[in-house]
Amino acid sequence: MRSHEAGTVPADHDDGWEVVRPPGGTPLDGVRMAGFRDRVAAGLDLRVLPQPAVTVVLGFGDGPVTVENTTGHRAMRGLVAALSPGPARVRGERVACVEARLSPRAAYALLGVPPRELDGSITDLESVWGRHGRRLHERLAAAASWRERFALAEGFLARRAAAAPSMSPEVAAAWDTIVARRGRVRIGDLAASCGWSRKRLWSRFGAQIGLTPKRAAMLVRFDHAARALRAGGNPSDVALACGYVDQSHLHRDVRALAGCTPGSLAAG
Repeated sequence: MRSHEAGTVPADHDDGWEVVRPPGGTPLDGVRMAGFRDRVAAGLDLRVLPQPAVTVVLGFGDGPVTVENTTGHRAMRGLVAALSPGPARVRGERVACVEARLSPRAAYALLGVPPRELDGSITDLESVWGRHGRRLHERLAAAASWRERFALAEGFLARRAAAAPSMSPEVAAAWDTIVARRGRVRIGDLAASCGWSRKRLWSRFGAQIGLTPKRAAMLVRFDHAARALRAGGNPSDVALACGYVDQSHLHRDVRALAGCTPGSLAAG
């Protein structure tokens, strides 16, 4: 039996990637964490998909990753991918990182930048956390174990959480409703449930989530469809099950959010 580091949950994959998760998750609400390391120089070539979470990648390997999107190519040691980052790929060699996926509520509290500034982009983490992020990178690179790396990342985020702003209850409730209903909501009904006008919901939701309520509903619906397509679902059946008017509607949303066809999305 392969031995493994105490205090972690390992999963060595046949493709040469080591994937490690902290047992029991993290103590921070709305934060999920995992560690990834390319053990055999398999290389990274990953399509970035919109999802209902902000992804923070804390790199500590020898080299940066390259983000390729409509604005060109950019090398980054750490990055933040917004809820809807636009069509992009991330490539790299000998990648090693801790990845944290933040719910919108956690992202609003922990990132320290207005969510609207991240919409439609993948941002260099150094421009978000500055010298504090650089120091974290150095400490992760010097750490001797995954357990130590997770503790460093959790401690860093916990300190930010201690002085973090709170999302308004109305915006949080609106987001939770969109997620619970898998994006099948009417914006007027959301506003009414908050006791707000549509205009006020639109403004406050956009400022604290980084998307309009309509775009957020579109994103959540897409996330369910993307998971079904990648699990082998037939596009016509997926469209019906996920609340699209028809397969053409699904095709348009996949094109708009992922920059590819449903078939290409399913193939990875």
